[in-house]
Order: sequence, then structure tokens, then C-alpha cells
Amino acid sequence: MKSGGIRVLMLLENCAYPRDDRVRREARTLVAAGHRVSVIAPRALGEPREEVLEGVNVYRFRAPPSGRDFVGYAWEYGYSMATILFASLRLLWREGFDVIHAHHPPDTFAFIGAFYKLFGKRYVLDHHDLAPELYHARFGGRGRRIVHSALIVMERIACRLADHVIAPNESYRSVELQRGRVPRDRITIVRNGPDLSELCQTEGQPTLPRDERVTLGYVGVMGSQDGVDNLLKAVHHLAYDLGKTEFTCILVGSGSALPNLKSLAHELGIDEYVAFAGWVDRQSEVARYLEAMDVCVAPEPSDPYNDRSTAAKIMEYMAMGKPTVAFDLPEHRHTAGEAAAYAIPNDAMELARKIASLMLDPEKRQRMGRIGRSRIEVEFAWCHQAERLKVLYGSLQGGQQNLG
Repeated sequence: MKSGGIRVLMLLENCAYPRDDRVRREARTLVAAGHRVSVIAPRALGEPREEVLEGVNVYRFRAPPSGRDFVGYAWEYGYSMATILFASLRLLWREGFDVIHAHHPPDTFAFIGAFYKLFGKRYVLDHHDLAPELYHARFGGRGRRIVHSALIVMERIACRLADHVIAPNESYRSVELQRGRVPRDRITIVRNGPDLSELCQTEGQPTLPRDERVTLGYVGVMGSQDGVDNLLKAVHHLAYDLGKTEFTCILVGSGSALPNLKSLAHELGIDEYVAFAGWVDRQSEVARYLEAMDVCVAPEPSDPYNDRSTAAKIMEYMAMGKPTVAFDLPEHRHTAGEAAAYAIPNDAMELARKIASLMLDPEKRQRMGRIGRSRIEVEFAWCHQAERLKVLYGSLQGGQQNLG
């Protein structure tokens, strides 16, 4: 590796760059630390094939249609891996790189990492999602057992091949230690903490109109595993069973479940209470919506995936000083602590009751918001996570493996 900085090639399959907040923050952090960073990622509509963003060299490929079944996923990942490998070979010839930093899933990135390890390159596995649990959640536990088993095998291969693994929380590190059999000193926790300087840049942004009603809110991806249907059912219970009608609910985001969610809102008779705002790219725009919300909701159901995963939306809620209502999941409690009110998992009526309680208590909302903001500033903000990432790359540059 060159002295003075590492040449890092980041691989991203399931999201465009710079749309993925974690990848964008990591890339910018490494550039600021003196490393040279390139990213290969799918190309979103209107994006150039190549460009330099904030010192990051971005190379994009045409993304295949997203898979919806076994054949679809096989085609998506097979095409993407072949395309990314070809693009990486071009970059190896043109610029060279020292480290493959792959953002998993898919765990098939292990094949590319293994190939380049033959030529002395380092392979860093950045564990965004647990693929076996995510598969289970997306198919409601009705997926093929052989596919689930294959995903576990691929995850284990990826973990064992990696020179270092980046985990987003303690639950993922436990999986990597036990199921992936990774030595503890080869795992570093870098959480999905919000960048306060980025999220809170709302100067000059027009404020959203407000009235006397309480504003509920959700910000994030809307996939089948995200449980936004639970929030819609809770809204129905608020209006029709609990008699709380002085509210509006803003849902910011998009995803594969969005068409079904809009249909569900109509079926539940809650169109007048719910507004779908669509996807928002800029963090300052996300902050503008969050500023207008009085109570934020994280409706992820309890399942093997969500029980282990950190909801980035909760930390964004906390960073903006907003109270959260969520189901009582292990990582939700670890993240929010007393900044959230917790409902019995997967019980939409209980979720509605917790929301109703906060609707009636503005002083408690403010107190919870202050607690959440303090937790972010002291422990979870990106500035703290960035230091861990920089130390990790310092150890790679020095040929050491001494992080926990």
C-alpha cells in the first residue's frame, strides 16, 4: 500500500451513490483522512456514468430490475456481480487500488473479494444487513429453506474471507462472532449515526405549514420488512377506536411496498389523515419534514431481522429532538433509551395507544426529545463513528488488526 493514504474501492449493489447515507459518509470521511476513494454503484435516472463528488470518484453501471422471486434475485445479483467485477478490473488497470470495501448485501461480493485477495488486496466487509434474516422478513417467513440456508453459508464465507468486518451494532457483531466465526479483533462497530452538520442545515428552507393538529411522522424506506402497514393500522385505531382525530400523519419515503400501502390507507378509510410525501434525497429536506413532526414512529415489527437491526430513522428522529414511538425491539431500546415510548411488538392497537398518550402530553414529548438529542450528541453522531472508521483504516495501512 502507498504511504500517505490507501486507495479504496467501494462496491455498492443495492442503492445509488450518493443516495446511501452510510456509504456517502464513509467515503467522505476516508477522503478527508487522506485516502483515495472510488465507488462503483448502480446508476439512478439522470446520473452521469462517471463523476467526482466531494473528492470521491464515482463509477456507475446500469442496474438490472430488482428481483421479486428466486429467479429474479439470481439474475439481479449475477448480472450485478459480473458488471461490478468488469468495472473493477478497468479501475485496477487505470488507477489501481489497495482495498476492496464491499457494502453487503449481497454476500456474493465475497467472490470479488476473494479474487482480489489473490493479488494481495485487502477485503473489508461492511455489513449493512443480515441477508438470511432480511430474506426471512421480506417473504414473511415463507421463503425457501434451501435459499435461507444458502444465504447463511454465503454470509459465513464472506465473513471468513474478509480481512476486517464492519458491524453497525452489537447484535450484528454477535452474529459475525458466532455464525460467521470471525475473531473479535477483526470486527469494528461503526454505527449508522446521523451527521448533525448535514441533517440540521435547514437555514433558507421554507417551513412546512402547521395548524393546531398534532403531526405524526415516518421517514425512511417502505419495504415489506419496514412495517409501515402497522403505522397505518395504528392511525385507523387512533381515529376510529380511540377517537383521536386532531392529527395528521406524514409518511416520507418510498419503496417496494408503497403501492400496497396507499391501497391499504384507502381501505382503512384514513386518506384524510395520511399524506404520502414521497422520497426525499437531501438531508436538509428530511430535516425540514422532521421539524414539522411532533411524534415520530418506527413501526418495524419484531422478527429475526428487525430484532437485530438498528433503525437509522430513530437516530434521525433523536437528532432532531423528536420523541419516538416504536415496538419494543432490542436494538430500538439500545438506541433510543428513554427517548422513545415502547409498544408491545406487532400490536397496532398498542402502538396507537402509545401515540395517543404522547399526543396529549407536549411536556413529555419535549423531555424525550431533549434526551434523544443528547444521546446522539454524546454517543451516536457520525463524528464519533468516523473516528472508529479512520482508526480501522489506520490499522489496515499499518498492517495491523487490533480493533474491537
